[in-house]
Amino acid sequence: MSNEKFEKGLALRKQVLGAEYVEKSMAAADSFSMPMQELSTEYCWGHVWTRPGLELRERSLINIAMISALNRPHELKLHVKAALNNGLTREQIREVILQVAVYCGVPAGIDSTRIAREAFAEIDAAKKG
Repeated sequence: MSNEKFEKGLALRKQVLGAEYVEKSMAAADSFSMPMQELSTEYCWGHVWTRPGLELRERSLINIAMISALNRPHELKLHVKAALNNGLTREQIREVILQVAVYCGVPAGIDSTRIAREAFAEIDAAKKG
């Protein structure tokens, strides 16, 4: 796939999520899953994440809240790491999760806290190694 929105989305997706992760996801895609890779890259990243009006860190705050509420652990871990790349602190991430717990339920907050801690541990381990 080659179009301006896809290319802009791919560049931003690599910036936020890490080039290694994105390239691995794209390389692992087959004829069944590649359309989803293309859709998410063009639509989420190329159409929405590149829009003016919100900074990347604000988009990360929103994503952490929504993904926590939706109970999507894989995506949450990915976006916790991305939020740190976008300038959020661990304390700010914790505050978003506390807000989720109040409005979406304590179980969502507990699971999201656990997943965020796993993401932090993976980042810390990578820094040491």
